[in-house]
Amino acid sequence: MNDNALNANVGLKLRGLRLARNIKQADAAKDLGVSPAYLNLIEKGKRVMPFPLLWKALRYFDQDPEQFMSTLGEGRVDEALAKLLDEPLLKSLDIDPESLQSLSAEPKLAGTVAALFNLYKNTRTQLENVLAQLNVEERTRTQGSSAGNGTVPGVRFDYSPFDEVSDFLETHRNYFPEIEEQAEALRRDVSLERQLTSGQLMQLLEKRFGYRVLIDPSPSGSSVVRRLDPEEQTLTLSPDLTEQPLKFQIAASIGLLMLDREKLVERILGAGRTRHGETTRLIKVNLANYFAGALMLPYGDFFKEVQRTRYDVELLSSIFGSTYETVAHRLCNLSDPKRPGIPFHFLRSDIAGNISKRYSGTGIRFASGGGSCGKWAVHLAFLNPSQLTRQYSMMPDGTTYFCFAKVQLQPIEGSIVKGTAYSIGLGTHAENAKYLAYGLPTNDLRKDAIPSGISCRFCERTDCNQRAAASYRFAFAFDEYTKKDCFFSPLLGYEQADKVEKERHAGGAHGATGNGGGAPPGVNGADRSEKHDSLDKAARRRKGGDA
Repeated sequence: MNDNALNANVGLKLRGLRLARNIKQADAAKDLGVSPAYLNLIEKGKRVMPFPLLWKALRYFDQDPEQFMSTLGEGRVDEALAKLLDEPLLKSLDIDPESLQSLSAEPKLAGTVAALFNLYKNTRTQLENVLAQLNVEERTRTQGSSAGNGTVPGVRFDYSPFDEVSDFLETHRNYFPEIEEQAEALRRDVSLERQLTSGQLMQLLEKRFGYRVLIDPSPSGSSVVRRLDPEEQTLTLSPDLTEQPLKFQIAASIGLLMLDREKLVERILGAGRTRHGETTRLIKVNLANYFAGALMLPYGDFFKEVQRTRYDVELLSSIFGSTYETVAHRLCNLSDPKRPGIPFHFLRSDIAGNISKRYSGTGIRFASGGGSCGKWAVHLAFLNPSQLTRQYSMMPDGTTYFCFAKVQLQPIEGSIVKGTAYSIGLGTHAENAKYLAYGLPTNDLRKDAIPSGISCRFCERTDCNQRAAASYRFAFAFDEYTKKDCFFSPLLGYEQADKVEKERHAGGAHGATGNGGGAPPGVNGADRSEKHDSLDKAARRRKGGDA
């Protein structure tokens, strides 16, 4: 039975129940807490009947839910149930043909299951459609705001200023031609060489903007490494900065002054309004850093070397005298329509898995509530900090990426604990791996790719041994006699031992150990769990059939 037929059947039967009791549509709508127009659409089969409303209506009409559901089925019951096997939720239950046939032997129960699940699917689909529509409207309003029509973005309660900046960068494909032009013009005017030095940048700051550069340690307990003072026209830098980060901080300071002088932030944002008061300042910081990258790694020269080295980040870092992270950032800026680079997504993670920077140039989704997949290369890189970590990753929907990551250490006083340790990750679509110096050969992508997801809370995988939390997509079933390799993995239907098997196994285990000196069965769940995990699926099905 298709969705339209189901909606029509539900609406027709509810209408029949109402008419049989001589209840006016307006009165029924009022008692059910909906508008008469909405109830009219439901009765005509033009709207999905949500579960809560259906249950309320059945109580209102004094109907038995099971009996009502069993009358909705059309066609052969086993066909209706067979269609459910392709649903992700029921896939996790691993219903086999024998179980399906056994369930089909009870038409009333089978019809109820099929109807309930279809109603659930309709309700969930309706909710997802509403959320999708809200996201479309949100993106449209955001884009309209960026275009300068003054539209105020809608409300998203989990939408932080950092999310707004990420959306801003992705909307512009992380490419700002106005800033590229300003950086290129400045390089040309002062005849800067390919590999800049901090001394050259200091002179540029002094001659072009009249700022003095001071090297002065911060007050005790302060971690400030750069302070730009427009009133005193000074740039104070920490003496602890090494050459590469020192160059970047000076270049970013020049970027801030350039943005102010040319009013580039206002020109790029246009008349659009940001949702958060902090967003404009955060965007300014990002654009200043963008300018620093464009000044140190000019688009034309950098793009040529990127093509020649096949995106070898380490080699590019050496050629231009920049950090690995700066080059990785710059690779995400190559969106000039005339000279486009390979699209990348970018991540920076600490050893605890916290993502402090992210950019999606490939369409990959990042978890908004924090936390990410422990199978990602950006996290696994900490296992081999001296090497480049490379892998193919496959998402639950089949989308495959090639990802590589490298750990960047900045010790203080010889201590990594006092300093910083970040993993810098880049990823692109798997088919682009052949264009990269780091690309891995593969003859079977589905076999070589590491199954991964976005975040444990929303992952559809049932066989992940790295789960850190139960997924919201599955009911959390727990069986003290059965243990999977990860506690939070959803327990599938065929993996659960039935009560008889539990009792037989428990009795046999105690009989085998007796009162000897061996450890009691099931200590820490090890003995009992391993034996249950070793039970093969076929044996359990045979036992279930004999019962």
